[in-house]
Amino acid sequence: MDKMLRVNMSELTVREEPFPQEWTFLGGRALSARILLKEVDAKCDPLGAENKLIFAPGVLSGSIAPTSGRMSVGAKSPLTAGIKEANSGGQAGQKLMRLGYRALLVEGKAKDPAKRYLLALKSSGVELRECPELKGLRTYACSERLADCYSGRAAFVMCGSAGELGLHGASIAFTDEGKRHPSRHAARGGLGAVMGSKGLKAVVVDDEGTRARQAADAAGFRAFVTQYSKDYKAGPQFLQYGTAVNVNLANMMSTFPTRNRREMQFEGAASLDGSNILQNYLVRGGSQHGCMSGCIVQCSNTVNDAEGKYVTSALEFETVALCGSNCAIADLDKVARIDRLCDELGLDTIETGGAIGLAMECGALPFGDADGVIALLEKVDKGDALAEAIGHGVVAVAKRFNTDRVPAVRGQGLPAWEPRTLNATGVTYASSAMGGDHTAGLILAPADDNARASQEAQLINALCDSSGFCQFQGPGIDDMRILYNALYGGSLTFEDMVDIGWQCLEDEWEFNRRAGFTLDDYDLPEWMRTEAVPSNGAVFAVPKEEIQRVFQRMPISDELRMKKAIG
Repeated sequence: MDKMLRVNMSELTVREEPFPQEWTFLGGRALSARILLKEVDAKCDPLGAENKLIFAPGVLSGSIAPTSGRMSVGAKSPLTAGIKEANSGGQAGQKLMRLGYRALLVEGKAKDPAKRYLLALKSSGVELRECPELKGLRTYACSERLADCYSGRAAFVMCGSAGELGLHGASIAFTDEGKRHPSRHAARGGLGAVMGSKGLKAVVVDDEGTRARQAADAAGFRAFVTQYSKDYKAGPQFLQYGTAVNVNLANMMSTFPTRNRREMQFEGAASLDGSNILQNYLVRGGSQHGCMSGCIVQCSNTVNDAEGKYVTSALEFETVALCGSNCAIADLDKVARIDRLCDELGLDTIETGGAIGLAMECGALPFGDADGVIALLEKVDKGDALAEAIGHGVVAVAKRFNTDRVPAVRGQGLPAWEPRTLNATGVTYASSAMGGDHTAGLILAPADDNARASQEAQLINALCDSSGFCQFQGPGIDDMRILYNALYGGSLTFEDMVDIGWQCLEDEWEFNRRAGFTLDDYDLPEWMRTEAVPSNGAVFAVPKEEIQRVFQRMPISDELRMKKAIG
């Protein structure tokens, strides 16, 4: 029987409850949004006891559907003061579902703020205990300590030292398949600070003794999965060598942030391109792999140093852009070291790279000073005031230096993909409940109708984040519908699936409305409408009235029926 687990950190209690039948087809992002809207006061302090942290695997997680084990983490964000869902790969989503948990709800906060707690979930039961031995540990050290205590099947979810300190750019780390590196992160929105505020240091999910979830129509489910996987592998594998292979494309398109977005093309782009990682495999070792069992995308890379020693996994495009070109750093090895430090501390590399780039423009460091960045990050959990501001993110740095040219939307630092060059993506940044977040609905091709393109991209990506699928796999709405029906014996139509996606978006917007957001808050910074990208002359030119069309549901188009998720 599907169930939810409620963990009360104020009372140090755990309670299982049945999963509501009317939520059968809700998972991941749609489920966390529904719970937050129903149970959380939208005006609450994000780091207070009233906020709730929701871990929700996708509807298909734990099954044999390929690359379907992604986990949504939801809460009120300390960065945006609105609703936030951060999505991560790794092993925990698959395992949580195989234990029968559709959601893990963490509420309240530890009465003693100095104490840290660990939650262990196994088929034999649940344990919540104090873990002083883990307090203050960075994620890699924490994972190693946990690996000494739990079986090889266990996956770990961790709050880094940045989250324990309540830094608003803090992420939540998930261990990947194989060596259990804490290299997958629910990174955006500062949800690591929410986890830290509750006193929850780590969650152990051990599915030993369980098996893959069984579909109501087992034969139909398996047949569709087999054909779907075959078709995917036979198609173009754009990301088989990792997302960093997008560097040269982004640079050519003038959407590769450089020197705090003063430029959108970087003279050192070739040095940062992911093809260098592939070439290094021959000399340094390393490989392409999946971050979770059952992955058919295999976009994750392992980056080793010149001596063949492991540094980080995976070095993603967004990290290379924000921590590389945005800071005028053209050394891929140094960017890999910065990525590793962010993973250890539990910091979002997008928020952190944006904050460092802004601090550089304000004179805190010279552009290109990779060693200075590394030294600064080493101080994040050691009480340094500037490093702490970096850990709090872009807006905190802007306040420290009293600058009003801030590359953020509703408190959250912008991703690499540039809204002045990509106006339809800019509409997503402006209208999404999430603030500036490319995974909410990235659109790379020019659109005739920016509002419609954004709405459709946001809808299908909300569905993808709710299914457990990886956006890089590019599932269509019908793919998800067929699998939902086979798994649960349902009869969902295409229109029903669209309704689920739209309801997810409406739940998120409604949460923000209750939090105090108005239509005027859904826009980009004014400087993006007036300061042109030097290499192509582009500005963000979509009127506010056009952005607001996104909030009015449009009829299903032929394009939507064919559309695939993309992030």
